[in-house]
Amino acid sequence: MRHRLIRLALAALFIIPATLCLNSCGSGRDDRNKMLVSVRDQRMLLVRDNEPVKAYAISTSKFGLGSRSGSNHTPLGRMEVARKIGGGYPKGMVFKARRPTGEVLKPNAPGRDPIVGRILWLKGRQHHNRNTFGRCIYIHGTPEEWRLGSPASYGCIRMSMKDVADLYKRVGEGAQVQVFRGSLMETSAGREYARQRSQTNYVSLR
Repeated sequence: MRHRLIRLALAALFIIPATLCLNSCGSGRDDRNKMLVSVRDQRMLLVRDNEPVKAYAISTSKFGLGSRSGSNHTPLGRMEVARKIGGGYPKGMVFKARRPTGEVLKPNAPGRDPIVGRILWLKGRQHHNRNTFGRCIYIHGTPEEWRLGSPASYGCIRMSMKDVADLYKRVGEGAQVQVFRGSLMETSAGREYARQRSQTNYVSLR
């Protein structure tokens, strides 16, 4: 009996560190994915390892661009995903103060404009947009999917419920976000994506 207890104790010495490593070592920053957000096109292009992956319709702010507190502007420049919120909930789950309310909406539900689905909370990486996290600027789902493709938000970057859930699965915390005024076609990744899609008779980024 004594020898059996010793063996169990020795096994625990190996099992516990291994468990801790699985819980902590596997949760690194996402340094492979980048989201290019074009204000002109009202489109986002996901790039992985410098290769274009997928484009999404989005909405930036209807009030314009900038980082002034209280302006409801969408910040420009380099940012990153600081926190991910909402995994595992229905795509139409309504969030208030980043907490699920239990209410689930369908796309284009009349008279409603809450944050739904998933939240990617952004943090600024430049001096001019350093207050992005404090301003609670997110990439998030919207029930007003009919507005996507034109500026319609209060500062955040809106996506459809389906698209934001898809993006949420593809990127991790630390993934880069670049918001710029110009067209995706002005970037090498955007041109490559359009070229790939033109070969399959897909509608271009424009």
